[in-house]
Amino acid sequence: MATLDDVSRLAARLPETTEIERHGNRAWSVTGKVFAWERPFSKADLKRYGDAPVPPDPIVATAVGDLAEKEAVLAAGTPGFFTIPHFDGYAAILVELGTVDHVALETALVDAWLAKAPTRLTQAYLAG
Repeated sequence: MATLDDVSRLAARLPETTEIERHGNRAWSVTGKVFAWERPFSKADLKRYGDAPVPPDPIVATAVGDLAEKEAVLAAGTPGFFTIPHFDGYAAILVELGTVDHVALETALVDAWLAKAPTRLTQAYLAG
């Protein structure tokens, strides 16, 4: 089981990452571009679930490179990765922290960082 503190710790390992507050929640950015953020469900999100169970654990949204990458990530069926209608057409996935393992969470955060970081940082990170 992962926590928001795990997200913070893993994100802090990535170059030039800053933890910020956005809309009253924690978020992580690289050179001013947010790549991951705490994403509580809105009333509209909860209404869309209807009678289906709502994930009880904290949720983090992570950026992906594009919609094709999003579909590939979701098709892989990794436990804890999902989306909701609000994210249709948006290059991000949701991660249920109580379900995802630490390796998958770290991979998602690195991929999100790579999607938002400037080329000079991504090249240096991938070379190192």
